[in-house]
Amino acid sequence: MGCCWSSSGSHVKDRIFSDNDRQRSQAAPPFNGVEVSAGPAVGGVPAFAEFSLADLKAATNNFSSDFIVSESGEKAPNVVYKGRLQNRRWIAVKKFTKAAWPDPKQFADEAWGVGKLRNKRLANLIGYCCDGEERLLVAEYMPNDTLAKHLFHWENQTIEWAMRLRVALYLAEALDYCNTEGRPLYHDLNAYRVLFDEVGDPRLSCFGLMKNSKDGKSFSVNLAYTPPEYLRNGRVTPESVIFSCGTVLLDLLSGKHIPPSHALDMIRGRNILLLMDSHLEGNFSTEEATVVFDLASKCLQYEPRDRPNPKDLVATLAPLQSKPDVPSQVMLGIAKPEEAPPTPQHPLSPMGDACSRMDLTAIHQILVMTHYKDDEGTNELSFQEWTQQMRDMLEARKRGDLAFRDKDFKTAIDCYTQFIDVGTMVSPTVYARRSLCYLMCDQPDAALRDAMQAQCVYPDWSTAFYMQAVALNKLDMQQDAADMLNEAATLEEKRQRGGGRGS
Repeated sequence: MGCCWSSSGSHVKDRIFSDNDRQRSQAAPPFNGVEVSAGPAVGGVPAFAEFSLADLKAATNNFSSDFIVSESGEKAPNVVYKGRLQNRRWIAVKKFTKAAWPDPKQFADEAWGVGKLRNKRLANLIGYCCDGEERLLVAEYMPNDTLAKHLFHWENQTIEWAMRLRVALYLAEALDYCNTEGRPLYHDLNAYRVLFDEVGDPRLSCFGLMKNSKDGKSFSVNLAYTPPEYLRNGRVTPESVIFSCGTVLLDLLSGKHIPPSHALDMIRGRNILLLMDSHLEGNFSTEEATVVFDLASKCLQYEPRDRPNPKDLVATLAPLQSKPDVPSQVMLGIAKPEEAPPTPQHPLSPMGDACSRMDLTAIHQILVMTHYKDDEGTNELSFQEWTQQMRDMLEARKRGDLAFRDKDFKTAIDCYTQFIDVGTMVSPTVYARRSLCYLMCDQPDAALRDAMQAQCVYPDWSTAFYMQAVALNKLDMQQDAADMLNEAATLEEKRQRGGGRGS
């Protein structure tokens, strides 16, 4: 079939999704280089899946150094890259060395365990790749930097007090969720592990839920910040995570990275105001600060049994929240995410208007009326190809057309799939029709794939772009949907001026 190319000149190869996603019972090799789903998407987060190495190389420009967003130093066992999948979703890719995870099955099992988690307080793990010597994790990408950047290396403004309390609560809620789901261990919890999403809400990186290596010995920070029991036995425990949470609370209070022992001495001496971040310029509640300092002190107790649990953290921090109606991005002073333009830049045809309104019923009526007039010239068959198989294939398409007309979309999908799988004839209209069927069955990923395939067959067909716009809208990718809608309208204008094939 070849690759799909945008007529606007972006020349980004579009990724074709598999609708043969299957439940995972054990770690398996990549399925023809396509994601293998562990289950349905949750809250807009895609289901955990296995990625091919080719997917991730393409997403990160072959792991270009220009795409590196973090690395832990020369001896670090991993590097994190920013990437963009061919479905336009941004991702973060963590690359391990084989030495850190020599056993691919152990790495896959650990990844699948973390991949089951789905929560709005996490930067969720959405996939992994285990190919040869490569060990890779794929997570949601958080575009607004780390807590460390906003606290220690800020350029425009420091984090205001109410936002610091929100960060503390959301971190506690993330740990409580993980603990409830049976994943209480978190490795190297620090201000670099707290990330800010597209609307400025703080989230806990899922990467820390994975061991950095098979033995779990992952603490690589200064020993002054390491839980005391880790120094004794080299093991991370749930109580160790609480100790590390205490160090993050100190970061939020002081705006500096203060060794816990030094901070505890100051807390015991009641020199709380000396510890507070001077950049707050006194704009905080002393009573609230005292509560947070006391909580940090409890987290940093030498004996693990004397520390609170995640639910205790949430119970203490929740009543301190102020400005609940103020968006995080406002308090952080970051720009709002780009919103899709309310109206297209070009006049729309009836098909374009129906797609812009997400009116699937109107789209269906238009596709029924258009029939196969846009398929002219996409197939040239020799006499020898008119075999019984060909007749059977056309019969499958006919059954699909009848089911499509009668709005029996599941049957139409089955029949059109029979037609497509034979591969003798390639029909952009069949792909467009099956795309709509998938939309009617609430399968926008599969719908996007078919619309992209229709574009492959007929690169300047506006209907293919319109269907992609609807699928992208269903996937909550409004800006990309608006761009695709405008591109389709542009193609229609060119066709009307040039007298080419219609939409």
